[in-house]
Amino acid sequence: MTLFVSALLGVIQGLTEFLPVSSTAHLLLAGRALGTDDPAFTVMIQLGSILAVVWVYREKLLQVVRGLPSDPDARRFAAMLLVAFMPAVVAGALLSGFITSVLYDSPQVIAVAFIVGGVVMLAVERFRPEPLVSNPDRTPFGRALGIGLCQMLALIPGVSRSGATIVGGLMMRLERPAAAEFSFFLAIPTMTAAFAKSLLEVRGQLVPERMLEISVGFAFAFLASLAVIRPFLRFVGTAGFAPFAWYRIVAGIGIFAALAAGWL
Repeated sequence: MTLFVSALLGVIQGLTEFLPVSSTAHLLLAGRALGTDDPAFTVMIQLGSILAVVWVYREKLLQVVRGLPSDPDARRFAAMLLVAFMPAVVAGALLSGFITSVLYDSPQVIAVAFIVGGVVMLAVERFRPEPLVSNPDRTPFGRALGIGLCQMLALIPGVSRSGATIVGGLMMRLERPAAAEFSFFLAIPTMTAAFAKSLLEVRGQLVPERMLEISVGFAFAFLASLAVIRPFLRFVGTAGFAPFAWYRIVAGIGIFAALAAGWL
């Protein structure tokens, strides 16, 4: 893998991780197109995106950590995220082996997930119930659990973790920016757990000779994620999620066309 390819994959990871378009699917397809399949590299650069969202919300997270011993609001925030996080833990433990060994090798699955996810996103944008929650910190536990159940669908490549949780947030009556911000908060424990699990699986492949490529990909993933988070919140506050839904539908059709032409 050249350093240019490392940087390119890092940018793809960073730009797509927090948008509702599936970073996993984009990395899988980009890897196919570029002729590279490196699980260790993919795992390590995800840490860049995790650290980006931690950096953006560092003041909030430090406030929560410091307040856990005595602040009811901090304990409630942590408990809310734990409730939303647990369904993904259970689903990942039961299904991740099958999904990564079978579905990750299928561009058809990614294409279908892109199109179906886009249609669902358009439907939810049009018919979602009246929002009741404007502050993601105050999401009721029942609604947090509902978002967490939606996040389980993100195990399927092409569904998108952020897309599933944002759609779940809209259905759970969160306002658009609140649904997106809740998705960012939930990404921290979810992506950290996925990173730790994957790191254990590929730790033998992390040889010193690869560290320069991994460092470049990590750095570009961090910077690209950092560039996306705040503008994304402002964008969805005014334009909503329909542009991302149409992108998913067009991309899914494009994948089917590429398969028919023999390009994938």
